[in-house]
Amino acid sequence: MPDLLLELLSEEIPARMQRRAAEDLKKLVTDALVERGFLYEGAKAFATPRRLALHVAGLPARGEAVREERRGPRVGAPEAAVQGFLKSAGLDSLDQATTVTDPKKGEFYLAVIERPGRETLDVLAEILPGIVKSFPWPKSMRWGAASAQPGALRWVRPLQSIVATFGPETETPEVVPFSVDGIAAGTTTRGHRFLAPGPIEVRRFDDYVQALERAHVILDADRRKDIILHDAKDLAFARGLDLVEDEGLLEEVAGLVEKPVVLMGSFDPRFLEIPAEAIRATIRANQKCFVLRRSGSEELAPAFILVSNLVASDGGAAITAGNERVVRARLSDAKFFWETDKATKLEDRLPKLDAIVFHEKLGTQGERIARIAKLARRITAEIDVHYDTAPVERAARLAKADLVTEMVGEFPELQGLMGRKYATLQGEDPRVAAAIEEHYKPLGPSDRVPKDIVSVAVALADKLDTLAGFWSIDEKPTGSKDPFGLRRAALGVIRLILENELRLSLLDGPIWDAFDGLPGKFAVALTLSGDEALDAAAFEGDLVDPRAKDLLAFFADRLKVYLRDQGARHDLIDAVFALPGQDDLLLVVRRVAALGEFLGSDDGKNLLAGYKRAANILRIEEKKDGVAYDAAPDAALAASGQPEERALAEALASARQEASAAVAAEDFAGAMRALSRLRAPVDAFFEKVTVNAEDPALRRNRLLLLNALRAATREVAEFSRIEG
Repeated sequence: MPDLLLELLSEEIPARMQRRAAEDLKKLVTDALVERGFLYEGAKAFATPRRLALHVAGLPARGEAVREERRGPRVGAPEAAVQGFLKSAGLDSLDQATTVTDPKKGEFYLAVIERPGRETLDVLAEILPGIVKSFPWPKSMRWGAASAQPGALRWVRPLQSIVATFGPETETPEVVPFSVDGIAAGTTTRGHRFLAPGPIEVRRFDDYVQALERAHVILDADRRKDIILHDAKDLAFARGLDLVEDEGLLEEVAGLVEKPVVLMGSFDPRFLEIPAEAIRATIRANQKCFVLRRSGSEELAPAFILVSNLVASDGGAAITAGNERVVRARLSDAKFFWETDKATKLEDRLPKLDAIVFHEKLGTQGERIARIAKLARRITAEIDVHYDTAPVERAARLAKADLVTEMVGEFPELQGLMGRKYATLQGEDPRVAAAIEEHYKPLGPSDRVPKDIVSVAVALADKLDTLAGFWSIDEKPTGSKDPFGLRRAALGVIRLILENELRLSLLDGPIWDAFDGLPGKFAVALTLSGDEALDAAAFEGDLVDPRAKDLLAFFADRLKVYLRDQGARHDLIDAVFALPGQDDLLLVVRRVAALGEFLGSDDGKNLLAGYKRAANILRIEEKKDGVAYDAAPDAALAASGQPEERALAEALASARQEASAAVAAEDFAGAMRALSRLRAPVDAFFEKVTVNAEDPALRRNRLLLLNALRAATREVAEFSRIEG
């Protein structure tokens, strides 16, 4: 089967764009082929600092002929409908259509469209120019004299050449005949910019990969990563050191080189007085180098790994020396920042935060710290009413102080961590120092969740203040855009609550407190019997801006995403959240788990089937009668009916009462057991009893019995949301 080889060579492709660009190229080309009926066996895209490449294997040499029957309007339809049909079918007149008779719908027009198979080479020549011209680079540029012309090609950096060939392995492939902005597709590429800059002729993919290898270009980014990692570990081991692995840096460095050459540099051991994290940030951010530690120890070594894109004649001595000079200068700066920062206490830095605007509508960082401290105290009291709130308030007050240090100003990614270092040096309570770092956590789904109550309270307060603040000014996430990281903040709140098994009622607790503390009193401030907290009844009324309730709905959506990632069924999550007052996240999770276990049993499956049958009957009869059967059934009338009717009425009354009591006691497994006892009477009722009896009173009461079943299941979940 023929293959496609496509390469787009440019001056440069930034490392951060390479992976995405390779996937975009593969998707755009393969989607366009499939849309035209050209299936393939496999496709793989590649990226280097200069080139995008794509190999599509197993394409047919020619597409299959297509025969399609397209149904048109009825005979005698309005002229507009007829003309629309002719245009869509590619017909000149109705003479080219046939008339077909349908026994039920009468006569209608039918077009038989036949398209001969097309040469794949022609189709590729048709689709590739448009893909190149409209390629979705995050940032692109125009260049040269042609850039002044309308519709000039935009590319990430100037496009230099295009390789595009198509053909079977056993024959010489053909060049795909197309050009873009005066650049014609051909068979000529170039190797490494410095080591093999001359032209290279290539035809098919295997030859292409081998030719690039000879020209000092390793096409596959994952292979470049493997080479860097393996060589770096070997070089470190030979010196009695261990590599501090960094996947993000490894990905970036592999995107900076086409021929990775691993070297080792060193720096003055006196710089090891700087915190290890600051050394790593300095060397990583400025030089894209890896740090090393002493073998079997967490202590950093005065050495680093660098990756060159050049095989130097001196073995890399000059390259290493150049990197050492820059690292020495950067570490000198970092040491100055460290010594300068230690001279000023964190508390003495707080006035500077009063002059820093957090957001023009939400006040300064100083005002935000005051809100966080107040909210953290309240959260602590809800977690443990007897816990001393003094360290919590102290941690909240100092949590952002390191933002105005020299070190964090230079390396923002060290916020929190440097605060902990400075707090420890200044003799702060270890819980306070830890909370300064940990209040940012968790930063992502795999990040550690703090456990100490001081860290947890400040972390919750920080995230809830952020969420309430941006909700109050209508700066909510939209689509894929979330510039303030609000989805991450909500997930952080969820993980803090669930993984610490905290019982917090968001509805009338922390969320209200967060809104209540915002500038301008966004939410309506209330004092209820001297209590600053807003009770649930007031919250459900008209006193709170609907955006506060909208934030609760956002938490519900984020919890659904979190639980789905944990393997929970989305319909069970919906079934629990459909019940009113589900604001205790820990109880929601426990209820979903119990419901899932129950529905996995035979009793649960059969009861769900019985519920759905009852719900369907009720829906049909309520629509037909124009009334809602939502009252309680007549127990005496049920008792005088058939035995199965009487048994169901008794079982429903007992099960609902028992399930309600179990839910109130937070015994969700017990509530499910109570419902499981309904299986037998429900099955017997549907087997022996005719719901639509001739006696109107009896019929109505039996429908009310079905409603009682619906009401009983609502004690644990909204069964109408459950699939199956």
